[in-house]
Amino acid sequence: MSEIATLNDSKKGVAENAKGELLQYLTFKLIDETYGINVMQIREVLRYSEIAPVPGAPSYVMGIVNLRGNVVTVVDSRVRFGLPDATISDDTRIIIVEHDNEQVGLLVDAVQEVFYLYQGEIEQSPSVGNDEAIMFIQGVYQKDDELVILLELDRFFESNDTLGIEAL
Repeated sequence: MSEIATLNDSKKGVAENAKGELLQYLTFKLIDETYGINVMQIREVLRYSEIAPVPGAPSYVMGIVNLRGNVVTVVDSRVRFGLPDATISDDTRIIIVEHDNEQVGLLVDAVQEVFYLYQGEIEQSPSVGNDEAIMFIQGVYQKDDELVILLELDRFFESNDTLGIEAL
């Protein structure tokens, strides 16, 4: 009996490996949509705090915050994706991510949970809507009854006219 269980476990492991690498994502909300960021790109999640505006910054750059002696640029994710403004609430968070050895904050409506998925479970995103916003999407994942839009932060920061971080 134990040989059969071992054989079944072995087959299960092969099937899981066929789906690709196991990934971990943090989900957050913007309006009623759920987005996900690979946790390997996230440094920390902060409660909303005062953000100092930076004159001349692009409209989606809210400003800067002091994070333990480091200046961090904060981007309003809603504005970056062409979504309407929202009021700051108790659920509002700043997700600190790292890109090219720079820390950047992404303002989001709320942070939800961390979940696992296999690389092979990521579906290609449909080609509809704002071309610039689609460029930031790695793919989509059907999690329970909810569609999670998975962001590709490298493309987000490498697009034309990104954050103007160099200028800040």
